[in-house]
Amino acid sequence: MNETNLSTELKTVPNIGKRILAGIVDYLIIYIFFFIFLFAFGKPDSEGELAVSGLPALGPILFWGIMTIGLEQWFGATLGNSLVGLKPVSIRKSTDNSTFSGIDEKLTFGQSLKRHLLDPIDMFFFGLIGIITIKNTDKNQRLGDIWGNTIVVKTSKLKKTE
Repeated sequence: MNETNLSTELKTVPNIGKRILAGIVDYLIIYIFFFIFLFAFGKPDSEGELAVSGLPALGPILFWGIMTIGLEQWFGATLGNSLVGLKPVSIRKSTDNSTFSGIDEKLTFGQSLKRHLLDPIDMFFFGLIGIITIKNTDKNQRLGDIWGNTIVVKTSKLKKTE
């Protein structure tokens, strides 16, 4: 793991605007893919609406996983986060889980999965749930970050130690 020189003195900031923009970029790409996929592979149902069923219906789910979890695993951030200069990082807790004892730059697969499984809740009602939790948690975390034990920081704040 790439350990950084950030420690308990790390002061996170909400970065609400950047986080909203990052989410818009990521999910706009996912929604565009979904609609193109639906028009390319969808079959009209009895009411004339397009639907994809069976094994091909996994296509959009796989694309979502690659665009969110996969990019975080391979590049350290989603496309949206990279564009706005943010990066999710893993936080370590002390052995008794009561205090914050530093960060590791690389997220585990489980942490990425947890972060993004809660995206629908965090983005509910135009992101209101996520905004409220980011503004009201001491480390500016949304629900996915709390569950995944992660924080989101500016990439400019990450300085690797040799």
